[in-house]
Order: sequence, then structure tokens, then C-alpha cells
Amino acid sequence: MAFYYPVPSPVIEFLVLGLVAEEASYGYEISQNLKLITAIKESTLYPILKKMELSGYLETYTEAHQGRQRKYYRRTQAGAQHFSFLEEEWKRYSRAIEDMAKGRLGK
Repeated sequence: MAFYYPVPSPVIEFLVLGLVAEEASYGYEISQNLKLITAIKESTLYPILKKMELSGYLETYTEAHQGRQRKYYRRTQAGAQHFSFLEEEWKRYSRAIEDMAKGRLGK
């Protein structure tokens, strides 16, 4: 089920870092996986990937695939630490939303 409203950049970062935690992936594959749950466009994703690379959360390498070069992304140690931070933020945020939806906020 895809969300049809904009997903905040930190949520995209969290998802990307999870997707490339165990195995490197290329941009198109990442975008197709993200599209399973959000209506993200490549024009939105690629600047986020570049920002994450410049921040040291992702590293890249290229490999030939069917005569073309494909850019792969993999998570760095800094990316693993950022993922842990974002995971805790996500848990806190989702608990607050659940509490608010159930009328428990502030109790």
C-alpha cells in the first residue's frame, strides 16, 4: 500500500539505509522497492541518495551490467549509526501517532 502524500526525507533515508543494510543496491532497484510503500519519484530520490553519499552514510561503486555502468549504493559504518538514530526517532514518532490516534497523547 503506497502513501500518496509526500514522505519526509528522513523517512526516505531510514528506508534506504534499511534496504542497503545487507546488500548493495542500485538506484532504480531502490526506487522500485520504495514505490511499494510510497509514491516517490526518481527526481526526489536521487538528490537524497547524493546527500546521503556526501554525508558519509552511503558509499558507491560502479559495475558493468548489460553494457552499461550501474551505480551501486551500500551503507557505511556512519550510515549504520545514522540508521540506528533514525530507527529510534521512527519508534518515538510512531508511538506518538498511535497514542494521539487512540486519544492517549499526554497521558
